[in-house]
Amino acid sequence: MRRPLLNRRLEGLGTTIFAEMSARALATGSVNLGQGFPDTDGPPEIARAAADAVLNGDGNQYPPGPGIPALREAIASHQHRFYGFGYDPATEVLVTAGATEAVAAALLALVEPGDEVIAFEPYYDSYAANIAMAGGVRVPVTLRAPDFRPNLDELASAITDRTRLILLNTPHNPTGSVFTREELRVIAGLAIERDLLVVTDEVYEHLVYAGEHVPIALFPGMRERTVSISSAGKTFSFTGWKIGWVTGTPELVSAVRTAKQFLTYVSGGPFQYAVATALGLPGSYFAALAADLKAKRDLLAAGLRDIGFTVYPPDGTYFITTDIEPLGEKDGIAFCMSLPDRARVVAIPSAVFYDDKEAGRTQVRFAFCKRREILEEALGRLSVIAG
Repeated sequence: MRRPLLNRRLEGLGTTIFAEMSARALATGSVNLGQGFPDTDGPPEIARAAADAVLNGDGNQYPPGPGIPALREAIASHQHRFYGFGYDPATEVLVTAGATEAVAAALLALVEPGDEVIAFEPYYDSYAANIAMAGGVRVPVTLRAPDFRPNLDELASAITDRTRLILLNTPHNPTGSVFTREELRVIAGLAIERDLLVVTDEVYEHLVYAGEHVPIALFPGMRERTVSISSAGKTFSFTGWKIGWVTGTPELVSAVRTAKQFLTYVSGGPFQYAVATALGLPGSYFAALAADLKAKRDLLAAGLRDIGFTVYPPDGTYFITTDIEPLGEKDGIAFCMSLPDRARVVAIPSAVFYDDKEAGRTQVRFAFCKRREILEEALGRLSVIAG
C-alpha cells in the first residue's frame, strides 16, 4: 500500500488559520484584525537601505550561510546593548528566514523522535507542526484566563525522564502575557535541575507595555542551554522581509545551522543589510514604537469592552484576547467564521492555539497593530453585535 500523502505526525494540523481568515477578509471586504501584521511600513530609511542593497548589488546573490557579517555583528551588538550579552558574531549568531524558520530549525536540530517538548499553550500554531516534524511529543502547560500566568507547579509536574526541552515564548503570543523575572527564575531552575534545553521565542521583545522583557539566557547556568530567537518583522514593521536570528553557544548555533541549511539555505540578502541598519536605530525609536502600540491597545480594549466583550488587556505583543460569552456566544470558532458576514471584521478563535479546547472555547484574539482609524472602523462595525 502506498504511503499516505500527509505524514501521520502532521494529521489534524490542517491549513493555517491565518491564511484561511485572511482569505475571508479579502472575500468579504472585512477589516482584518486576525493576522498580526501592521498596515503601515517601518522607517523609510530602513526601506531605503534595502533598496540601496539591491541597486548597489550588495545583496542580490547568495549571502553567507550564517548571514552577512554586518547583520551578525548588529545582532550581537543589539544583544549587548539591551541585555548585556557578549555573543561572538562569528560563532554564536545565525541569521534565519524569520523566527518561524528559527524555531523549526532549532526543534529539528535538538529533538529526537519520542522526546517530549513542553510548550505553554495557547501557542503560535507553527510550534505544534515543528514539534511533530521533529518527531517530538508535545506536552502543553496551559496559561489560563484572566491573567494567563504560567502555573509553575504544573510545569514541574509535566517534566519527565523523556523531556528534552522547554519551548518558551515571552512576550507571549496570543495572550500578551510577559513572564516575570521570578517566573523565569523558577523555569531556569527547573531546566538546570532536570538538564533541559530551552528554546525561547522573543520576537515581541520590544513590544512590552507593562513589566519588562527578561531573556531567560541571562540567568546563571542558562546561556549554555538556551537557544534564543528573535526577528526584525515585528520590531521594525517589515514582516514580509522574514529576517530572524538565533543566538546561543557555538555548539547550539552550529546544531541549529545544520538543520537550517536544508530548509531555506539562505534568504533575504538585501533585507539583511537593511536590518543591520535598523538594529542600530536610537533608543527613542524603540520607546516610541511601544508607546504607539500601547495607545492602540488601549483604544481597542476600551472599544471591545464597551461592545460587551470580556477583555484581557495584554502586557505585550500585538494582540488582545477577549471572551465572547458575555455576548451570548458559546463557540469562538463559529463566532469568528460568522463575523466577516455579520460585521465585516476578521478575528482569530483562540481555540486553534490550544490542545485543551475547552480552555479557549469562548476566547477570540484581535490584532491592534493597525492605524487608529482602522481600529475605530472595526469597532464601529463590531457594534452591531453588542448585547
